[in-house]
Amino acid sequence: MTAAYPLSWPDNIPRYKAREKGQFRTALPTALSNVRKSIEAFGRDSSKPVGNLIISSNVTLGENKPSDPGVAVWFVWDGLQVSIPVDRYQSVEANLQAIHLIIEARRTELRHGTLALVRATFTGFLALPPQGEARRPWREVLGVKAMSHQLSRTHIETRYRELAKTRHPDTELGSHQAMAELNRAREEALREIGGA
Repeated sequence: MTAAYPLSWPDNIPRYKAREKGQFRTALPTALSNVRKSIEAFGRDSSKPVGNLIISSNVTLGENKPSDPGVAVWFVWDGLQVSIPVDRYQSVEANLQAIHLIIEARRTELRHGTLALVRATFTGFLALPPQGEARRPWREVLGVKAMSHQLSRTHIETRYRELAKTRHPDTELGSHQAMAELNRAREEALREIGGA
């Protein structure tokens, strides 16, 4: 399960080596508020609410300036488990403000593009299986027969929701990797049957 403390960093994103000072003039409470508000606004704009929001960092009640200032925002949107991690800057508030701007960029994509474009962008933020691990075909992940030619979008979505109940990282048997594999299988299935 993803924790707010200590920092939960996604396996598929490398850590930034040389941190920059950054030009943001945002205090920590304001940066936190900006992230929450932009995520809520993104959910409204997309008509697909954001759930299970966790802002993960090394900030504790007694320490606002930890030696590792990285921040990772985790949430579920449109059935996707998304993580937006930033550790480019030397302060937690600067990394939070960067995440706020990344989310605002997705809102711009919504205004000028399509929901499918934003979904494709967020696919890059999914937690991926470890490198070198073989990818299972989507039919195997979803547990549908290889010869089943009559699959519909409804069938794929129903099967996805059933499996997400046990594979989601918030469940006892779930994990980020299992959910990422399920999300990838859903996207591939919908693309193949022409329902995405």
